[in-house]
Amino acid sequence: MAHDNAPADTAAAPDLLLGRIRDIPDFPRPGVLFKDITPLLNDPAALAAAVAGLAAPFRGAGVDHVVGLEARGFIFGAPVALELGAGFVPARKAGKLPASVIGQPYDLEYGTATVEIHADAVSPGSRVLIVDDVLATGGTGRAAVDLVRKAGGTVVGFSVLMELTALPGREKLSDVEPHALLAV
Repeated sequence: MAHDNAPADTAAAPDLLLGRIRDIPDFPRPGVLFKDITPLLNDPAALAAAVAGLAAPFRGAGVDHVVGLEARGFIFGAPVALELGAGFVPARKAGKLPASVIGQPYDLEYGTATVEIHADAVSPGSRVLIVDDVLATGGTGRAAVDLVRKAGGTVVGFSVLMELTALPGREKLSDVEPHALLAV
C-alpha cells in the first residue's frame, strides 16, 4: 500500500518521527518521563513514515499475522498488517476478548498481568510479526513472544516505534531481534 503522505527522503524519517514525539515529565507518576506519540499520530506524513518503517524489514518475510499489543500496538499493528498483506491479531489484557482465549502471564513492577489472544487467531506454523509502540522493560513483549509460540506460531520479528535503551527490554527478547525505528 503506497502512502502519498510518506516522506520522500527516508533518511529524514527518524528526525520527522522524533520531532513529533513530546516528553511529558512526571506522567503517569513522579519520576517518569512519558513519551507522548499523539502528535506523531496526528501528522499523516509522520504516521505513514512510522508504519512504513515498522513494516520495511519484514517485507518478503512471508508474514501471515501481525500481533498488536494493547493498546498503542493496535494503532500501528493494523496498518502494518495491511502493508504486509497479513491479518491483524489484537493481543489484549485478560478478560477483554469475547471468544475462547489463550493467555500468557508476565511480571509487572508490583504483581502480574496476563496478555491474551483468541485461541483461533494464530494457526500452527503461521509466521507472526509482533508490533508495539515502545520497547521498555520487555515484560509485555516477552509474554507476546511466548504467547505466539504457545499458539504454534513462529515469531519472525518484533517491531517497535521506539526503544528506551536505558531499560532492559532487549535483554528479555534475546531470542528475537527487536527492530526499533528510534532508540531513545
